[in-house]
Amino acid sequence: MPLSKSQSILLAVAMMIGLTMVATQSRAETAVVAGGCFWCVEADFEKVRGVSEVVSGYTGGRTANPTYKEVTKGGTGHYEAVEITYDSTQISYDQILNLFLRSIDPTDAGGQFCDRGDSYRTAIFVSDKAQEATAKNAISAAQTELGQNIVTPILPAGKFTTAETYHQDYYKKSDLVITRRGPKSKSEAYKFYRAACGRDAKVKSLWGADAPFIGN
Repeated sequence: MPLSKSQSILLAVAMMIGLTMVATQSRAETAVVAGGCFWCVEADFEKVRGVSEVVSGYTGGRTANPTYKEVTKGGTGHYEAVEITYDSTQISYDQILNLFLRSIDPTDAGGQFCDRGDSYRTAIFVSDKAQEATAKNAISAAQTELGQNIVTPILPAGKFTTAETYHQDYYKKSDLVITRRGPKSKSEAYKFYRAACGRDAKVKSLWGADAPFIGN
């Protein structure tokens, strides 16, 4: 039996609502990784489609509420890390890890680039067996591609402590800081630091065209 005009309108509205819900439905998930200076990892992953937020912080250590000074001094066991929130309907955990491993030097166990010490070590922190399996596969694939031993460990996720406010989005801030080249905005100081530390140069020498963030 044909639908009445009012029934047709209601059906059309219901279909539009349903399509809108499907189109806008997302699944927010998190990945926690340590890749040396958290400013750099945050800056890289905030450019990735499907990533909604990247927070710099500390994890993997013993101190309850670590500060930047305590972590970089050493002795707390913490890593500088980032918590990446992403929409898993747009980008997968596997893709996040593939990007991460190709944006660092995973062959270096003592830090990253010019930053040395425990707080600058690399790691992937997993929250369940599924993430652990994905991380193992990502490391295996990256090791085969690189042809070198990858030392980045897979560790159980623990408490993630958000770093001080001035560390968040450091790479885009305009307030001034004093550098060896005089007063500069934080964004300028960040660019100078990243270049002087040799991060992009080393990553490019390791990964070549597969380095995802070079030139960004």
